[in-house]
Amino acid sequence: MPLPTISSRTNPRVKQLRAAFAGHARLSGGLIAIEGEHLLFEALRAGIAFKTVFLSERIFAPAWLPSSVELLTLTDEVFASVVDTQSPQGIAALLVPPSWMLEDAFPSDGIPLLLVAAGLQDPGNLGTLIRSAEAFGATAVLTTPGTVNQWNQKALRASAGSVFRVPAIASTTADLILLRPRVHLFAAVADSDADLQTSTVPIAAANLRQPCALLIGNEGAGLSNELLEIADTRITIPTPGKVESLNAAIAGSLLLYEASRQRTLLLNPKP
Repeated sequence: MPLPTISSRTNPRVKQLRAAFAGHARLSGGLIAIEGEHLLFEALRAGIAFKTVFLSERIFAPAWLPSSVELLTLTDEVFASVVDTQSPQGIAALLVPPSWMLEDAFPSDGIPLLLVAAGLQDPGNLGTLIRSAEAFGATAVLTTPGTVNQWNQKALRASAGSVFRVPAIASTTADLILLRPRVHLFAAVADSDADLQTSTVPIAAANLRQPCALLIGNEGAGLSNELLEIADTRITIPTPGKVESLNAAIAGSLLLYEASRQRTLLLNPKP
């Protein structure tokens, strides 16, 4: 049977979806909103249950949606008023976000590799780092106060679905200090600052095969003095070109790649 179509922007379910897209946890009942068939499919693939799926009136429900999912149809105008993209795909969902604890960063079957996003404010950078974290085998992404929420719509899209599978855990400096007996803390600094730090190590010379956490700082200010002081080692990515520093997402991705490269060589040494 055709679903009844909601045509009012003030409908309670529409208001809940709008609140979730805006990041208002209280008004959304703690739910998050996602848009687009790709993100919905990735969430389902990660084992996340949908509360409600919303369709614009021009869209049919994908065949892979579980039959038990509640479906609501909105007029195209109402759907467009809720989402924050300029060209809506016509499908969105409300879901309960996964919840992770700090212990989830330490798998029982592998060497921990943590990425610490310290005060990152650009949601695109955070989402990209979460995607790179999954690509290169990181066990978790830790976010310090001041870092944008991983459920920000731009962060969600930049992660391309990795945010549903990689634990992203809010942490404090005190948490990082408590982690020191379990992981080696590497603080990333710009190559232009490395000459001032006699203890700075190029990433290829750093031992990233051990349990470790890679600290990436704010896009403009870098890592705080407090975080630099608790780090065990300062590392840098050598850049022979005339740039002062790398974008945070690029720097973090290169560090993760180097850690993955070293660990792959450890597991598969050349004859």
